[in-house]
Amino acid sequence: MPEQKITTFLWFDHQAEEAAQFYTSLFPDSRIVGVQRYGEAGPGAAGSVMTVSFELAGQRYLALNGGPIFPFTEAISLQVNCDDQAEVDRLWDALTAGGGQESDCGWLKDRYGLSWQITPRRLTELLADPDPDRSQRAMRAMLQMQKIDIQALEDALVAGGATGPAE
Repeated sequence: MPEQKITTFLWFDHQAEEAAQFYTSLFPDSRIVGVQRYGEAGPGAAGSVMTVSFELAGQRYLALNGGPIFPFTEAISLQVNCDDQAEVDRLWDALTAGGGQESDCGWLKDRYGLSWQITPRRLTELLADPDPDRSQRAMRAMLQMQKIDIQALEDALVAGGATGPAE
């Protein structure tokens, strides 16, 4: 596989390898590509993991154990386009487990502090609907959700108003 021209670089405190292993377990066509370790020159402890190169769904990433200097913020997130509610639910549950945090409109932070957008393709279709009334009903419904509920979006279109996720 040819090397990507641009690779997303993720700065972790000390959990780069653990995070890469977790992420690659969630997506098909994912793998750890390589691990580099700090040498005697540091700045990390000799032999400890410095970087982990990995692929998620065929997309290359590089994770660094750089220390607590630069934490993640919501200004950068990874968006996952999901085919159905089952995929949304599976990823949402896995990424919020173990200390992750739910947020609004399909956003969450995983246990490592990295922000994700778990987005069903149907939401994208509805927001791009050429009928402005339909797209706005979908938007109003989405704005009331944390995890996106496709059926609640569809119900909002039929009802002609916004409803929250099904309880």
